[in-house]
Amino acid sequence: MDRQDETSGFTAFISWTFQPGNTDLAARRKIGAFGYLRMLAVSRLFLDNIDNLQASWVTQGLDTGQTALLFGANDMGSLMIEENVVAAAGTRFHIDEAQLRRAITRAGFEPRRRNVFYQLFEPTI
Repeated sequence: MDRQDETSGFTAFISWTFQPGNTDLAARRKIGAFGYLRMLAVSRLFLDNIDNLQASWVTQGLDTGQTALLFGANDMGSLMIEENVVAAAGTRFHIDEAQLRRAITRAGFEPRRRNVFYQLFEPTI
């Protein structure tokens, strides 16, 4: 990641697993939660110059997304109003803001809003 050391151009890394459904590789086995969490933990160690690793609850589901916070992710991403990439492969996880906030809190973290540059908004009372 020399380019990141030179530019700090990457604000985050999101490890999405391949979703084989509705593709020519549909017979391939999906990587499960263990493989995803292992890759996330290794990413946190290897990508030490990228501050933010996003948990992919969109591809893995909310429970694994929540667990990802304990494996090096520091961001749960956002609510998806419309998501077409993994949905086209047959993966559909939908949650609302309250569910997302509960998952973060139950994992021992404080849910916070941020902008695309990872600047946090002031907490609301």
